[in-house]
Amino acid sequence: MCPQMVSWGLLPHHRRPTQGGRVTKQEMPDGLRRLRGPGRVAAVGLALVLLLGAAYGAGAWTATEQHSVARSGHGTASADPELGTEDGHDHSSHEGTHGEPAVYDPAAVPAAGFRAREAVLAPAPAGGEHRITLTVRETVLEVAPGVRQRAWTYNGAVPGPTLRGRVGDRFVVTLVNDGSTGHSVDFHASQVAPMVQMRTIAPGERLTYRFTAERAGAFLYHCGSAPAVHHVGNGMFGAIIIDPAGLPPVDQEFVIVQSELALGPRDGLAKVGKLYRAEYDAVVFNGYAGQYRFAPLTITAGFRTRVWVVDAGPSASSAFHVVGTVFDTVFKEGTYVLRPDATRGGAQVLDLAPAQGGFVEFTFAAPGDYPMLSHRFADATRGASGLFRVSPR
Repeated sequence: MCPQMVSWGLLPHHRRPTQGGRVTKQEMPDGLRRLRGPGRVAAVGLALVLLLGAAYGAGAWTATEQHSVARSGHGTASADPELGTEDGHDHSSHEGTHGEPAVYDPAAVPAAGFRAREAVLAPAPAGGEHRITLTVRETVLEVAPGVRQRAWTYNGAVPGPTLRGRVGDRFVVTLVNDGSTGHSVDFHASQVAPMVQMRTIAPGERLTYRFTAERAGAFLYHCGSAPAVHHVGNGMFGAIIIDPAGLPPVDQEFVIVQSELALGPRDGLAKVGKLYRAEYDAVVFNGYAGQYRFAPLTITAGFRTRVWVVDAGPSASSAFHVVGTVFDTVFKEGTYVLRPDATRGGAQVLDLAPAQGGFVEFTFAAPGDYPMLSHRFADATRGASGLFRVSPR
């Protein structure tokens, strides 16, 4: 990383976020060239993301184009794939095709007064039984600055609410379908008969899903109705965290759910054809592209920090990294990969395939702005990046 990256024009002009998480109308001058102190850390980190991401992006899109070769064998890009491939039904009515296409601009900024999704994670609630209602709602949401999509949601938000418990806890989840098509829910933390509790319910119906969490981990839950790639890609997912036994206390905890956007028309549904071909327009943390650049996550130097990460996909992997620190603890897919001991080992990335999850722990040594991102740089340039703003003790 070097200061010259700023003057090369690699950073978009954007508004300066305040400590309170609101965006003001004042723009950062000269493409952030005049930043001092902590702000320069953020600028340099994001510049590196944008510089290296271009090279990664070229390879990713080439691979996608090769995957989209027409079935006719003539080597031209195919039309959208058949949409009845999972259950024999025609899902073309759900395809996002009508209206002006939504376009993600990585240099755009949200309107004044923007508030990011809360990422602070509360402790597991007391008691051994947790009753939750998940209501399916079709809601138009802003998913990037100036970009709105009609999401299929659990409880009106993307991702849905983060659930938390301990090994041995019982969950009683009531799914209510207030949408216009069939939906379901699949908790990866459960061990149940899928055709019974994960079945699709029609609009106006409800279903009670009961399970006991028998294994620890950071799990995904999502709609499994066909085509599942569209239901997940259109917003129907969330995280459920089951604490491992003896989980030590930390000073601050956060949760990040990574997912992709395959944009359809403005205020419309995600485009199914893009999702089938894994041609996504943006990669986001907690449902909104780059939101923690505009409203950084605020924490304190010297405090022990735990970040839970779940990759909801539906198709892209994650390589969660925080610039300027080293993870001394990594928990992935139900087990510790790294813990503090005499070897003083450190980790730089929490690598996750779609549907995997885990957490990392670390301590920020000094105040400043610290970029966090997916080290799959093509995705970092498309929204999978943010900042920790670290204050003095």
